[in-house]
Amino acid sequence: MNTKAKWSMVAALLVVVGMAFRVSWNALKDVAGAIGADILAASLYPLVVDGLMALALVAALILTGRDRLFALWVLGGYTVASLVLNYVHGLVPALHGGGRVRLADWPPAHYALVLLASCLPVGSIFFGSDLVAKVLHHKPETVENTQDTANRSGSDLPGSADPEVVESVYESADPEPIADPIPAVEPVRARAVAAAVSRPRRATGAVPKSARTKVPIRTEAELLAEARSVTANWSEAELTADRIRTELRTSPARARMLRETLKADRTEAARPALHAVPDSDDDTADGPNEGEAAS
Repeated sequence: MNTKAKWSMVAALLVVVGMAFRVSWNALKDVAGAIGADILAASLYPLVVDGLMALALVAALILTGRDRLFALWVLGGYTVASLVLNYVHGLVPALHGGGRVRLADWPPAHYALVLLASCLPVGSIFFGSDLVAKVLHHKPETVENTQDTANRSGSDLPGSADPEVVESVYESADPEPIADPIPAVEPVRARAVAAAVSRPRRATGAVPKSARTKVPIRTEAELLAEARSVTANWSEAELTADRIRTELRTSPARARMLRETLKADRTEAARPALHAVPDSDDDTADGPNEGEAAS
């Protein structure tokens, strides 16, 4: 349906609602006068009843969930109340002349109708304010964009792939050639299919542990030997734990341990060599013995 037809239907609906409101306005005005309302109040009474019906209908179209159910209850309740008062106006001819008259010959029915007609304005204040507050605080539900759903990887979408069908997340770089699978009568489609077959499929989702590259674990001896080789030309200022960690790609704790070990090696290498000095007492003690042995 085009836009012009939609607006035509809306305009026709407004005309029908306006005429129905005019018919109901006369009955509700006479009922308001019968329960003691003055001329101005009786003229505004139909706006209070039928106007809240229109407000509840709009709120029911906007709200969702329990709030929408509440708006429908208000709409239904005021519709029934307006229908009852119009029905009473048709049964009591004395209402057509205006003034205070009895709405029913049976006293309980009369009291009930007067109570109903008197409560509708107060109910309009309460229910109308509540509906407006619900509409103002209503937050429409966010609809997920189908484009974002289409662009998500297979691991993010509901449901998982069958492990028996998907054996590996990688595909051979050199796929086996397909022996003439494309008919020659469709050259454009043949090129598209050939390009799709030759293009390697990208991996989606998490890479399984069996397909990950295993990082070798170095022992402390191997790590110390590599550190000595790398830091051989470093100065004392350059020999820091952070630089050792960056160059050797190791943990901060191991980098600090290597730094202390390398500094200890350099201190040990810079210390001068000490020669053993013979004890003088031993020389004195050995001297006479040698002389006696000679004599």
